[in-house]
Amino acid sequence: MGDTMQPLSDIDALFLNLDTRNTPMHIGSLSIYDQSKAPGGFLRFTDILAYYRSRLDRAKVFRRRRVNVPFNLGNPYWIEDPEFDIEFHIRHIALPEPRDWRQLTILAARLFSRPLDLNKPLWEVYVIEGLDSIDGIAPNSFALLHKVHHSAIDGVSGAELLAATHELGPDYDIPATSRYDGWQAGSMPSDLAMYVNGLIQSTRMPGKYARYMRNFAGRWVDARQWLQGGHRSMQVAPDSPFNQGVTPHRVFDGVRFSLEQIKAVKNRVEGCTVNDVIIAICGGGMHKYLASREEGISDSLLAMMPKSTRSEAAMRDEGNQISIMRVAIGSHIEDARERLEFVRDSTHDAKELLSILGEDVVAETLALISPAVANLAGKVLMATGLSESVRMFNTVVTNVPGPPVPLYFMGCEMQQFYGMGPAASGLGLFQVVFSYNGIVSIGCVSCREMMPDPAFYARCLEEAYQEMLELG
Repeated sequence: MGDTMQPLSDIDALFLNLDTRNTPMHIGSLSIYDQSKAPGGFLRFTDILAYYRSRLDRAKVFRRRRVNVPFNLGNPYWIEDPEFDIEFHIRHIALPEPRDWRQLTILAARLFSRPLDLNKPLWEVYVIEGLDSIDGIAPNSFALLHKVHHSAIDGVSGAELLAATHELGPDYDIPATSRYDGWQAGSMPSDLAMYVNGLIQSTRMPGKYARYMRNFAGRWVDARQWLQGGHRSMQVAPDSPFNQGVTPHRVFDGVRFSLEQIKAVKNRVEGCTVNDVIIAICGGGMHKYLASREEGISDSLLAMMPKSTRSEAAMRDEGNQISIMRVAIGSHIEDARERLEFVRDSTHDAKELLSILGEDVVAETLALISPAVANLAGKVLMATGLSESVRMFNTVVTNVPGPPVPLYFMGCEMQQFYGMGPAASGLGLFQVVFSYNGIVSIGCVSCREMMPDPAFYARCLEEAYQEMLELG
């Protein structure tokens, strides 16, 4: 087990290449638990450490770290970390006064702003106690803030990681022994071994080019003909406050809506999906937010929407298996019904184009770029501000399906869950939609300079949701 090495995919390596001090490329979550039914009515931090230690074998991300190939001749490799220390990855803190929701969002944003140590396994967990002044939260509740580098997981495999540390009921056990007790990882691979692996990777480039030309030459012709139809989602992304450079500082807030009510809304508009309703809510929220800043934009903002390409057989695989859709979110439309119909047509266009290009278009295109060039291009893109001028998108809206039933952490029921994602230069608002136990949450992460008032944006989303509920 300690000698195993696995190269990162081109998509996974991309997220490492884009990682900078101002744009740390990790994703995460904030979840809240009622510990009133825990043994003794509370959890000890030492028990939480033991619980995680007993589940280290349920997800590879827990123990593996990356090692680089000399001269970036190939993508980095994952190895089992010979210096793994679980207490480095799990920390215990208390929410400062006044211990209300605003203070929790401020703390979550500060913790999320901090880059991960790229020389260790790429995850952290913060146990946050002292939530007693938050409205709607049971007394003596606590929160967990998870951070995992995007190179290690995507939204779907992140949901699998959630399952690795939760149960479907309050009963759980911590085995007296673990398969990792007394385990020793293998030694670090030598530079020579990594160099040889990089040379082997580089010999595969001609085959990648040939496969790409074979798979996509005809598809690009079809796509060009389709694009000549002037589809909405293919317009140039308008300039917006979220297409500027980002600082290292983040803000966060989240809202929660009824999944049943969202389904009722989608049934009132022919051809709509739950996802369409959620996108239209985000579009309405951004319409209200920008109008309040007197930055009304006459064209629709465009959302990057990651779409999982993960097969059923690969559901437990870590890493990223995604493609990208480009969806106009109707942020220029005030009327809720008109906006929803606009979004319905826009998502239809985006799905149609993706079907023409193929869901593997992102992975196959990245495979054409040598690792050395990809590494340099990622750093240049973020350091020079080029990502701000190439406006393909204005925001990220990613929809992650969660479990429809309650989850439990060490006997404590999970009350609320909010996803968190990486805001980046030129793409400074990241919105994670997560469905859990009949509730749809939208977790929003942005740069403090771009969105100094995240609580106001949360209210804009809530108003847009209420307008959707009033559709006739």
